[in-house]
Amino acid sequence: MSASHPVPGRIICFGEMLLRLSAPAGRLLPQASHLELCTGGAEANVAVSLARLGHRASMVTVLPDSALGDIARDALRTHGVDTAAVLNGPGRMGLYFLTPGAVLRPSEIVYDRAGSAFATADPARYDWKAILDGATWLHVSGISPAVGELPARAVLEAMRTARALGVKVSYDGNYRASLWAARGEDGAATLRSLMAEADLAFAGERDFALVLGRPELAEGGREQEAVEAAFAAFPQLAHVAYTRRRQIGVQQHELEGVLHARGACAVAGPFDLHEIVDRIGTGDAFAAGVLDGLMRGRGLEESARFGLAAAAMKHSIAGDFNTASRAQIEAVASGSLDVRR
Repeated sequence: MSASHPVPGRIICFGEMLLRLSAPAGRLLPQASHLELCTGGAEANVAVSLARLGHRASMVTVLPDSALGDIARDALRTHGVDTAAVLNGPGRMGLYFLTPGAVLRPSEIVYDRAGSAFATADPARYDWKAILDGATWLHVSGISPAVGELPARAVLEAMRTARALGVKVSYDGNYRASLWAARGEDGAATLRSLMAEADLAFAGERDFALVLGRPELAEGGREQEAVEAAFAAFPQLAHVAYTRRRQIGVQQHELEGVLHARGACAVAGPFDLHEIVDRIGTGDAFAAGVLDGLMRGRGLEESARFGLAAAAMKHSIAGDFNTASRAQIEAVASGSLDVRR
């Protein structure tokens, strides 16, 4: 793979940013005498990864005009993400609380994001034609519509404006059952309307089973059928990508990366991951790695391999952001364990 160099055009990432408060390893949340703070959010994670890989990445969101909002904005700037389209608005900062898993106890997440500045922002505040001017890609996820009706309207308008302007659309399913349950629905109709605008979907058989109203596709062994059904249902969809994860234990997983085009498929891996440091943000790292390959005009196999290596690398890094360099990810892709000097 070639060394990092700037890529023409920009990628715009739109979604809510959150502050993460984590209990120390080995402690449940009620036991914690202190909490570790970091900044995250699925779309922001992708923006940071791409900026570190040499892309011109811009974040679009709404933050409170407060010290907490400043923390989130400054975290983006630290990693080279453009924040010109980050707005301030009334409301609070969204939070989530993480209890890291151990042994046979899985990790647990509790969201505290109701009434956030992002969730209550008027969709008319986003001037999508101006924001998307000069962009080559827009990246969004299914989390935004799960947060509330206003973000749902905003993300759909962003996607439709992008398509009208010839900007490619990357959509990560990122299904959040608890957020949809709080709204009293499963989100299928809304998510189908978003999928219909995507050129690239980070989604698996469960996502397609939901949006296509075909629950049988979520059964084991029907992965290829689900992908083919998605390509048939969504004519503009050019690529589908996802990871396959087998969990041997909380800190031991086996991971593969899969990237489909119409009539072609590449599978990367598997990687055996031991002593996992942090699983949060690994799917976003995979998305950024695949996007990097496609934006640089690389083939399916190379894009899938680099995406999987980025995801594997993120398992070794604490926090939501994948702060690894291109060279570090390429070393993972090549299987090198030599000390870097």
